[in-house]
Amino acid sequence: MRVAVAQFASEPNAAANRARALDLLRNAAEDGAQLVVLPEAAMYPLGRPAAEIAHAAEAIDGPFATALAQAASALGVTAIAGMFEKVPGERRVHNTVIAVSAQGLLGRYRKLHLYDALGEKESDSIVPGPIDGDELLVLPIGEFVVGVVTCYDLRFPELFRVLADRGVTVFAVPAAWVAGPLKQEHWVTMCRARAIENTSYLLAAAQPPPMYCGHSLVLDPMGVEIAGVGETDGVAAPEISAERVRSVRAALPVLLQRRYEVRPKP
Repeated sequence: MRVAVAQFASEPNAAANRARALDLLRNAAEDGAQLVVLPEAAMYPLGRPAAEIAHAAEAIDGPFATALAQAASALGVTAIAGMFEKVPGERRVHNTVIAVSAQGLLGRYRKLHLYDALGEKESDSIVPGPIDGDELLVLPIGEFVVGVVTCYDLRFPELFRVLADRGVTVFAVPAAWVAGPLKQEHWVTMCRARAIENTSYLLAAAQPPPMYCGHSLVLDPMGVEIAGVGETDGVAAPEISAERVRSVRAALPVLLQRRYEVRPKP
């Protein structure tokens, strides 16, 4: 199956962001991609005042999700992208990732781990998703099972283990990885680690500099980078292989050899 990661910087203009996301989705489809991962906050940027983000947030069937679903249907692809979702009765919103296809909305994942670190406090404007089994997003696509996480989730390997236990063979990681000292090194290292330790493909779609690190990438189950985008807008669209997952897991059966399981923290 051909997959794609699409990298672009969202701006405080929801209509412009929709148009840019759809342009990149079309570019990926023209390259033959069947699964396309776009960045976190593709609908509207992070790092804005909480009141502005709350005002920009949409319903799960609002303009952003509707336009993405219509384009995905017309192009015959599955698209995964980040948005802000309104929370009834709350001044804050969910940092949500949606998956859409010709079947419409396939599901959504509300970010569990908020970026309250390194001088940032995402929880000022974002409500974390609930910790329950229904919150996780796992999608069968062809020969693969895709599990969805978001950005800062990369620092919490237990979430990836839970998804691997659900049969995931491809991780989709929409992100807006904030730039800063050592941040690009952390980004690449943890993407590679999550792929290697779970013997799974990893598709990480980021936002570019100067605010973010860029370097969207696709890693194979041994952590080998098979495609990527550097510091500009663009699409990378490599082939992935279910046989590659099977052969790596046969040679490196770490998921079968585990002695501990992961449970939600109370």
